[in-house]
Amino acid sequence: MKKKVLVGTRKGMLVLDKNDDTWKITSDHFMGIPVNMVFEDPRNGTWWVALDHGHWGNKLHYSTDQGKHWEEITAPQYPEGSMIKEDVSANLRYIWAFSPTGNGSSDGLWIGTEPGGLFHLDGNNNATLVESLWNHPSRPEGWFGGGRDYAGIHSVVVDPRDADHIYVGISVAGVFESKDGGQSWQPKNKGLRADFLPDPHAEIGHDPHLLVCCPSDPDVLWQQNHCGIFRSGDGGNLWEDISDPGGEANFGFAIAADPDNPLRAWVAPAISDGMRVAVDKKLCICRTDDGGKSWKTFRKGLPQAYCYDIVFRHALISNGEDVLFGTTTGNLFSSPDAGESWNVLSNYLPMIYCLAFAR
Repeated sequence: MKKKVLVGTRKGMLVLDKNDDTWKITSDHFMGIPVNMVFEDPRNGTWWVALDHGHWGNKLHYSTDQGKHWEEITAPQYPEGSMIKEDVSANLRYIWAFSPTGNGSSDGLWIGTEPGGLFHLDGNNNATLVESLWNHPSRPEGWFGGGRDYAGIHSVVVDPRDADHIYVGISVAGVFESKDGGQSWQPKNKGLRADFLPDPHAEIGHDPHLLVCCPSDPDVLWQQNHCGIFRSGDGGNLWEDISDPGGEANFGFAIAADPDNPLRAWVAPAISDGMRVAVDKKLCICRTDDGGKSWKTFRKGLPQAYCYDIVFRHALISNGEDVLFGTTTGNLFSSPDAGESWNVLSNYLPMIYCLAFAR
């Protein structure tokens, strides 16, 4: 069981350690700099951190000794002449996702970015744009920005049984799948709904907020979507709307899948896309134990009056029993019992962007 959590915030990265069943902040890194993505490579324990320096742009750092020393490498760069559209050149605006490319110790990483480019970082730390996805015929007219200016790849899911089988979640475009290591891509959006489009059931133009899978049963995919919560039990061939129209589990950004139970997942609800605050100004986490047929709402230990927090898409994680999340107002919580009760870790942090388990 992993005993650390990396926390990316608006003003640096924190490290949590678990001792005697209690999570505590033990160190911080990159003080004052926005840390938009954190990730530990499960193959070798390397920590990866994406920084957004604003004026100085996006930077990429890694550590092989749990943050004692950091190395900077060149961040992904779009090839000269790459265009978002006819009159807008493509330049890196945001690093939004990390994922190992395979099971080997030096197979590299997939890196998802805005404006919609997927990069392969090889064992020598050279990043190459995956041209097959960037040049997909749907991109010039069918991909567009939602909360950000341009489309962004925020989710990369690699099938643990087959490293050539890859899914990406793109906001706004939808889910795309490759079965040949990224040489070709097909949209996987059947059953989704995009209420903001003239045709809500269009093949392209959906807005998954986060895409995750159940590692023990990778054909089970979950997404918190702009238009609800969706689940697929057949590898994305068909999505089912599992939102709870009579309850809290509907709109939100974050979703976490149980690593061992394909029927269990957690979401962090907000009121709606037009009212992005906690439902009834009361913070809660919802969990399904039956694949979305029903949802339970948990509030014990969470603020229940005048709470305006929401949870960003990468800021809710679970290893099955431990569940942790951070909010836009710098509140950090942990649960030792699969989300049924909560402990406050801090109320005084910067805006929290992302969490990731580490060794």
